[in-house]
Amino acid sequence: MKQLVFLIFLTMGSLAHAQREKVQNYVNQYKDLAMSEMRRTGVPASITLAQGILESQSGQSKLAQKSNNHFGIKCKTEWTGEKTYHDDDLRKECFRVYASVEDSYRDHSDFLKNREYYTALFKLDPTDDQGWAYGLKKAGYATEKTYPTRLLKLIADFDLHQYSVQALENKDLSTSNERVDPKSPTTATTPNNTPIVKSTALTSMPANNSPRLRVINQTKSPAAVEQEKMDSLASQTAAAIENANQEQIIVINNQETGTNTAKKTVLYPSEPFSINHTKVVFAAAGTSTLSIANKYGISLSKLFDFNEMEQTDILDQDQLLFLEKKLKKGATDVYVCKAGETLTEIAQKEGVRLDAIMEYNNLTKNSVLTDGQKLQLRAPEKAAGKNTKSPK
Repeated sequence: MKQLVFLIFLTMGSLAHAQREKVQNYVNQYKDLAMSEMRRTGVPASITLAQGILESQSGQSKLAQKSNNHFGIKCKTEWTGEKTYHDDDLRKECFRVYASVEDSYRDHSDFLKNREYYTALFKLDPTDDQGWAYGLKKAGYATEKTYPTRLLKLIADFDLHQYSVQALENKDLSTSNERVDPKSPTTATTPNNTPIVKSTALTSMPANNSPRLRVINQTKSPAAVEQEKMDSLASQTAAAIENANQEQIIVINNQETGTNTAKKTVLYPSEPFSINHTKVVFAAAGTSTLSIANKYGISLSKLFDFNEMEQTDILDQDQLLFLEKKLKKGATDVYVCKAGETLTEIAQKEGVRLDAIMEYNNLTKNSVLTDGQKLQLRAPEKAAGKNTKSPK
């Protein structure tokens, strides 16, 4: 009996190893193609590879082997190429036939890029695997309930996320929201059709800078920024990055609408860090709150509570998000307000509970602050006690 159990486990282990090897071989074979398509259209390489693995059974499905269709894309009314018929949701459904796997990958990218119901996906951060996986399901790409979780498991098990990061590091990306031309060459030397996050652009840095840096230029003005201004902005951010010892950071350049159009640069680590002894992460506009909660292992309700914010699916602006409950007292006793700041912004910047700041200063959430106004970040009696304490 023990020998039988051992043989069963040995067989299962061998099958699992063989299956994993098939998947890894598929990744090794098509990762460069997935990254090329990401640079061309903005579809994350991690998502493309996970879909290819799942839809084509790592290239072993009948549809993949006989028709080079690795993504299960059906004919639709506009398809004029060769067709084949397979049972899917319905019997004898029409599927596209491609001359090569490269054509299948290319058509998959164009299929997502050129359809209105996938538009919202291209407003997400291209490294937001969670948002893309659930967004594909919501947009109707697949009917299977577990489709998003299966994609995410493949991404995690085979470290597919690295290929999206590599694609971002190796090439410039810009903000154009134009649809791609399906007839353009597969390998683009200057890709300019990859939207990253709504109202944001990725600007490349000079070649001698660290390749693990991303620069996000956010423009609130409705007019497009002129190219020479963008070049100047890139130079400024390059200098700021060098001063930060080449660590992986996100550079945010806010360009306010108005006569002065003053620019300021804020540097935040791309990984969680601490403010006032509380773990926090920077999140860009367009990021899914669910993806953040899942990524850092907290419930969505706690994420909203920790940040004293209204429930929302997608962040509408760049902001700090705390992953733990903020303290009721600040690192310092007093904060000096700057013109235009709100209590909510100060609470996030200083890592202090908003309700505590309102209580200490007898203010409401919407109180208008003046330039130079002093806010107590600790209970007044504690602050006073600390200030009058005799030195030893």
